[in-house]
Amino acid sequence: MSGTVDCSTHPPRPMSSDSSTGAPGGTQPPAPKKDLSQPMASAYEAAAVEADWYAWWVGQGFFEPKEAAEPKGTFVLTAPPPNVTGKLHIGHGLFISIQDAMVRWNRMRGVTTLFVPGTDHAGISCQTVVEKQIWKEAQKTRHDYGREAFVDLVWDWKRKYGHLITNQVKRMGASFDWSHERFTLDDVMSRATREAFIRLFDDNIIYRSNRLVSWCHELRSSLSNLEVDSLELPGRTMMAVPGYPPNEKFEFGVLVHFAYEIDGTGERIVVATTRIETMLGDTAIAVHPEDPRYKHLHGKFARHPFVDRLIPIVTDAVAVDMEFGTGAVKMTPAHDPNDYEVGKRHGLQFINLLNDDGTFNENAGPYCGMLRFHVRRQIVEDLKAKGLYVDTTNNPMTVPICNKTKDIIEPIMKPQWWIRGEPLAGPAMEAARDGRLEITPSLSERDWFRWLENIQDWCVSRQIWWGHRIPAYLVRVAGQTCDPSDKNNWVVGHSEADARSRAEAKFPGATFELEQDPDVLDTWFSSGLWPFAVLGWPEKTADMKRFYPTSLLETGWDILFFWVARMVMLGMYLTGEVPFSKVYCHSLVRDAQGRKMSKSLGNVIDPIDVIEGISLEGLHGKLLDGNLDPREIAKAKKGQAMDFPNGVPECGTDALRFALCAFTSAGRDVSMDIQRVHGYRKFCNKLWNATRFALAKLGDDFVPATSTAPTGEESLADRWILHRLNCTARDTNAALATMNFMAATTAIYSFWLYDLCDVFIEYIKPITTPEADAGARNSALQTLYTCFDQALKMLHPFMPFVTEELWQRLPRRANETCPSICIAAYPEPRSDYDDSRAEADFELVTKIAGAGRSLAAAYKVLSKSTFYVTNTSDASYAFTASQVDGIATMISGCQSITALKPGEAAPAGCAASAVTDEAAVHLLVRGNPGIDQEIGKIEKKIARIAKLVEGLEKTAQGPSYDRIPVAVREANAAKATSYASEMEVLRGSIETLLVLKGDQ
Repeated sequence: MSGTVDCSTHPPRPMSSDSSTGAPGGTQPPAPKKDLSQPMASAYEAAAVEADWYAWWVGQGFFEPKEAAEPKGTFVLTAPPPNVTGKLHIGHGLFISIQDAMVRWNRMRGVTTLFVPGTDHAGISCQTVVEKQIWKEAQKTRHDYGREAFVDLVWDWKRKYGHLITNQVKRMGASFDWSHERFTLDDVMSRATREAFIRLFDDNIIYRSNRLVSWCHELRSSLSNLEVDSLELPGRTMMAVPGYPPNEKFEFGVLVHFAYEIDGTGERIVVATTRIETMLGDTAIAVHPEDPRYKHLHGKFARHPFVDRLIPIVTDAVAVDMEFGTGAVKMTPAHDPNDYEVGKRHGLQFINLLNDDGTFNENAGPYCGMLRFHVRRQIVEDLKAKGLYVDTTNNPMTVPICNKTKDIIEPIMKPQWWIRGEPLAGPAMEAARDGRLEITPSLSERDWFRWLENIQDWCVSRQIWWGHRIPAYLVRVAGQTCDPSDKNNWVVGHSEADARSRAEAKFPGATFELEQDPDVLDTWFSSGLWPFAVLGWPEKTADMKRFYPTSLLETGWDILFFWVARMVMLGMYLTGEVPFSKVYCHSLVRDAQGRKMSKSLGNVIDPIDVIEGISLEGLHGKLLDGNLDPREIAKAKKGQAMDFPNGVPECGTDALRFALCAFTSAGRDVSMDIQRVHGYRKFCNKLWNATRFALAKLGDDFVPATSTAPTGEESLADRWILHRLNCTARDTNAALATMNFMAATTAIYSFWLYDLCDVFIEYIKPITTPEADAGARNSALQTLYTCFDQALKMLHPFMPFVTEELWQRLPRRANETCPSICIAAYPEPRSDYDDSRAEADFELVTKIAGAGRSLAAAYKVLSKSTFYVTNTSDASYAFTASQVDGIATMISGCQSITALKPGEAAPAGCAASAVTDEAAVHLLVRGNPGIDQEIGKIEKKIARIAKLVEGLEKTAQGPSYDRIPVAVREANAAKATSYASEMEVLRGSIETLLVLKGDQ
């Protein structure tokens, strides 16, 4: 039934660890094994079961990769590093559950596994949290502290709160090798990040350019697209903006139409914009070359009303739709992505209007120094004063919002570092085409090609202080003009000394000063190196040789491009290999109402709250720990009250993990139903009680057989349950091999609940009594032990704690040397358990029992019931006669069941149900008091219907009957007919019951 795992490679490890967490590197001895000498509790308690195991697992080194006696390959998974900005949410719980299930399954199969943990420094997110904290506590900004002191504050915050995530991960049971733990700002990752930047710089993959970026004025930094949300506006909307008084609102969702005067003529040309303040940076007006309205203006100029500038009229068939609006489009190349492309095509001026803090600069003429949205309001008034204002119309639109600060994002020209996308994207697409990289589900694979085929260059500069300082140095040569936007004026290096050496070689004999770029790298850059940097790249470490490329990358589809594609592109370029062979994109976790998890909605769930349970008041209290606006807190409280009116019940880790895996289906979002999670806690209780029953039946003197092979003495029930166990092993392994977690959990859940507990355990009760035949009893107990031993191992990847606790309480086979279920051999299908004949025969047994239960329920004979099974052939009789004891245990309240030979009839007064062409089940109902009760119920129902009929008859005979609408009369007549038919059927039922009772 099992694969082979050499447990001798996992001896107790003589190392120090923190016994409270199981983390290596502490000063205390390894945590001792949990004491199970006391009798099992009468009921399952998740907190008690889940205590102590994790520290023991880590302390014994079970999660560290070991060389197996018979190597079966490697399985390496570098877990996506969560942001070190607070606590994990249920979405993280999903990927931990999925990933750890795969790791534990492979480890039990004898595969050498490495599961790498870590956290991401989360540059913008982490800095924002600390900035909000110091403002809240001291009304200070980072600029009040200075760069070095502020970064020290962030490190202090990381050291204080970073352990929260680690503790959550351990509570979730993730079997990480903590000796490989990494942080994206630690020395190993920092060395790799600098090396990657330097190589890409030297190869001209990284370049310097003054281009448009998405700028947040509150952060004073450029952002990636992932940090920008799209706010849909239905039309005119008044909005508050960060950095302005809360009661001051500005108009969005409108088009402002205004006119430019054509220079030297009295003619005007009307344009429209959603951002009227940007007209100060207009450097052209574009029209379609074929538009007859404007052909006479080709090559002419419009005069700007507020700054001394002539604006050319240019023709562009790509940018202008002459059927839309006025057919004339203002161009602001330095503040709009579409206009930027037009500006490049036509060689237009790129005029930046904005300072980093959101005020307008000297290019804005009379508006210099004003805040951008004050300019928006003022410029409309000034256009009106000049007679150039035309109209303001409603305009549904999308506004880009910073998801950290809620600031309105502005496209701004900035000299930044960029990575060329095209040379990196081609190999990444080819790897997916030729099979070196498998992407699941297929929808994600389609997204992969769609994104990479249209890849844009990647801005990796961020104007914040927390992160990897860009290892680039501006060389200011004495006596020469230095353009910071020119890459030729820059050198790179791991240190200033390294950079100086490069500068000396680049500018021989020159006197120069070095100035390191103050910016940091986009967090996704260092995260993009994760699968190989954590193993020691760029050094040729033993880990790189042994564990790279890795096996699997499991993550959410929403960061397929932001993270996964960049890991593949950078990995292939820097190491020459695809960093992992498979990408599995799990779905997003939504709440029970299908909404995306959001702190402002109050539906974000902490996995620990599901594990331990929490009241509604406790959930409300947690909202106060964050940085939510008071209005968002009120909104979130309403959301919590809707989703969790009674709080969250205690479910335990095992139930949560199993539920998340059971919810998971490739390509579908996961709806988080807490009540279903709690249902799996009841399943844990079922496992607990079933194991208590099994241990009681086995007794203290039970000795499991050394061999798991069948002896040939097994009963039909034994053969059947071993066959079902075999089918479950086959189905579960096949499902896990294809990462079909819904199928895997369904297979093992069904075996435990329906095959083992509901059928086999009930069936063998009479066989396992002290009075039963010794041979049959021993066979049943050996089979029972095999099922529990193997089924707990099959369940372990999903429910690690309860399976370890229960497995440790079972006796051991003489050849079972593994100290823990987590390194025991995972059950695999085997031919000697495969018995389709036993499955077919036992199906007949369950059908006979099912027919008996149905008869007993129908005739209310729920205790001391007597059954007969009639047979039309000797073979059928022989079979049913051999199984009557087991069948009787499967029918609650059964007093006796008798198999009748061919030709023998069941006694009079029996109700019957055919099972097959050769067998029928009969229930003796004559003389049973339940018959009288059933007759009484039917008579009452007949009486109620008779009253209804009487009412219809009175209506039909009344003096006002003719005034009743025809449709109503017809409906009443139909009702009367239906009632009469129903009473006839009910009277027939009474006659049948009287016959069975023996009164007729």
